[in-house]
Amino acid sequence: MENRHQVGMDKLMEYTDTSNKKISTHLKIVDDLKDIAPDVADMIIDFGYGEVYAREGLTNKQRALVTISSLVTQGTEPQLELHLNTGLTAGLTRKEIVESLIQLIPYTGFPRVLNALRVAKKVLEQREQTTN
Repeated sequence: MENRHQVGMDKLMEYTDTSNKKISTHLKIVDDLKDIAPDVADMIIDFGYGEVYAREGLTNKQRALVTISSLVTQGTEPQLELHLNTGLTAGLTRKEIVESLIQLIPYTGFPRVLNALRVAKKVLEQREQTTN
């Protein structure tokens, strides 16, 4: 169990930017869940990152794009904000993110993509503030 948790934490940190306290990260989620559902935080780390994200076959960037696409189709903007940040940390560019969102229009529809673009704009502005 400890090994899976450590593998998960190591993988999670590959997706986590700690240089800007304003951006959404899994570490904030883990901290927020401590009081109400600490087991859920462990599930995210142990299963999500220790089992799924640690698998071979996809790069971190590819995993981030798949996750972002899925979240857009579900209309889950808070989680999308988090995963746009993880995608940028994994190496996705602004162009790759925007084009991926546009690619979803025929499959997901304008409303969800417009919402996603609004979230992407917020995240990109926050991230650009840390690099300037």
